Amino acid sequence: MRVPLGLVDGDPRIGDLPELFVGSRATRRVTKPKPGSLRGACHCGAVAYEIVAPLAGEIVRCHCSRCRKARAAAHASNVFVSLSDFRWLHGDDQVDSFKVPDALRFTQAFCRGCGSPLPRVDPQRGIGVVPAGSLEDEPGIREGRHIFVGSKAPWFEIGDSAPKYDEYPPA
Repeated sequence: MRVPLGLVDGDPRIGDLPELFVGSRATRRVTKPKPGSLRGACHCGAVAYEIVAPLAGEIVRCHCSRCRKARAAAHASNVFVSLSDFRWLHGDDQVDSFKVPDALRFTQAFCRGCGSPLPRVDPQRGIGVVPAGSLEDEPGIREGRHIFVGSKAPWFEIGDSAPKYDEYPPA
């Protein structure tokens, strides 16, 4: 697959820029997404996935230091899905991860090629933790609660009225 170098897909200014070769046509297994599924991918296109059921709930914004470092941002915006509704379309062999040694559950999944954050599959809990920024389609849900605001970046001000929790919300 050839991907033009540029910041925004469809930007007419990137038409004359050189192209970047991504992946190998000879070895890439490509599965077609199911109609109506929600698709996502890494920045270079080497990894793609789909969610086959409509999303429920909200996009959760986590302000813990691990999520902030993993996303290099004020917070992570994640969607939680059942593993039965998640599948890799291609490039799952290009997904790598880093588990923080002292963390009970935190593991960061990313593309080996471009470093983009990717869904983390958690078979023990039967869930996928999907970075909302990796979604390519309209998810049909919006940002909701803020968690771990007790450890948020001191320079970041939360500017909405969504529920805020110092750690996990009550069960």
